[in-house]
Amino acid sequence: MTNDLTRQPAYAQLQALDRGEISSRELLDLHLAQIDASQINAVVTRDDSAARAAAHAADERRARNESTGLLDGLPLTIKDSFETASLRTTSGAEELADHVPARDADAVARLRHQGAVIMGKTNTPAYCQDLHTENVLFGPTLNPHDLKYTVGGSSGGPAAAVAAHLTPADLGSDLAGSLRLPAHYCGVYGLRPTHGLIPARGHIPRPPGWITSSDMVTPGPLARHPHDLDLLLDALTTPSPGENSPWLVKLPMARCAAGQLRVAVWADDTSCPVDRETAHALATVEKALASAGTNVRRTTGPVGFTDSLRLFEQLLHATTTAATDDKAGAAELAAARDLHEDDASPRATFLRHRTQTHRAWLRTNEERLRLREAWHRFFADAEHDVLMIPAAPTAAIPAGSRVLTVDGSERSFFDQTGWANLTSHVGLPSLVVPVARNVDGLPIGVQLVGPAYSDLTLLALAEHLASLLGGVAVGVSL
Repeated sequence: MTNDLTRQPAYAQLQALDRGEISSRELLDLHLAQIDASQINAVVTRDDSAARAAAHAADERRARNESTGLLDGLPLTIKDSFETASLRTTSGAEELADHVPARDADAVARLRHQGAVIMGKTNTPAYCQDLHTENVLFGPTLNPHDLKYTVGGSSGGPAAAVAAHLTPADLGSDLAGSLRLPAHYCGVYGLRPTHGLIPARGHIPRPPGWITSSDMVTPGPLARHPHDLDLLLDALTTPSPGENSPWLVKLPMARCAAGQLRVAVWADDTSCPVDRETAHALATVEKALASAGTNVRRTTGPVGFTDSLRLFEQLLHATTTAATDDKAGAAELAAARDLHEDDASPRATFLRHRTQTHRAWLRTNEERLRLREAWHRFFADAEHDVLMIPAAPTAAIPAGSRVLTVDGSERSFFDQTGWANLTSHVGLPSLVVPVARNVDGLPIGVQLVGPAYSDLTLLALAEHLASLLGGVAVGVSL
């Protein structure tokens, strides 16, 4: 038995299971061996005996011809921010080092209901609150393309594990580009689905046991092929029995063949410039689409970049205050009251956003809905099916760096997620597609954005791009 199957996409691994070429238990052991041999520190918690029991149960179901789940017998890893029943969940936080949940997060329960074998948890910065994946519990996760570079955050463990063939797919989460930036830096596909399709209950933060979550955090899959994301999305939008839900989502297919979709390209913006290699990669994709007959045209974008980012930051800081304890909350209110009215420093802005009144938030939320309408008009009135934008200004930056440099110019560290956060607060589906490598061999991706519930359209275009670009390699050569 070789490890070749671990290098195949998830859908190919499922086909091998269906044809009886390999058992779920054997496939699991192949992946566990890959994890054992890995030096990138992506998978941080395992329970091999429980995983083998789940794989054995899947094999038994197949032997009885009772296999019905979309993912039956497929080994998967889960970002350590999602609670997993009887499997440690820390969200990278020292105070949760021994937290073993009694129930699964809703998204995890949906995967299990479809037969997925949960073989481990993948690394994240503490409480998902950094653009590097490192914490005091487990240390840093290393980029499998070059160990000197970051994997991004906060879904850095998931993206690195998928890229290094430790797992065929992973469940990540995205609030402020947390899934899409690591997908870009590690050269894999990462989908932030339309907000609300996949429940976030059981995602930390909020604290363990909370029912609510941030009004922007969105669970989503990472994989090495668009078809894998299609399978995972189907599983993740199918309620588990425990949810007692009467709803079943059926997302619309693309309105036409992928090559006939109308694609707009927002290639750059002075508010968040991209480097030459990123611009070249985007232009190469644009040319490939146009040469294949796709209707492609440049645009300045449907919204103002700076205004959209300001709104995102105000909503972001507001939602992060929910779990703040009373003492800390009172201290922030006092500090905000002491601010001089002319203080426009980042600290002052941060405090004002975190202590805004409910009335201020309601008005900000109204502005968000108007922004969402502007996006809707862009796709409806301008007759665009998909908008292609950069995934980030550059390829992966050096590990541990707190500076972003774009063609020699220093930018804010947080500009890394500037392009991702155009859609974070308006809930539109956004897909990172690996398309090129820079001179150092690091992956470069583009981001596809569509109107609400156009997730399958984005996946269809991603698959079309893979064929046009000669199947740009994802993952690493081990």
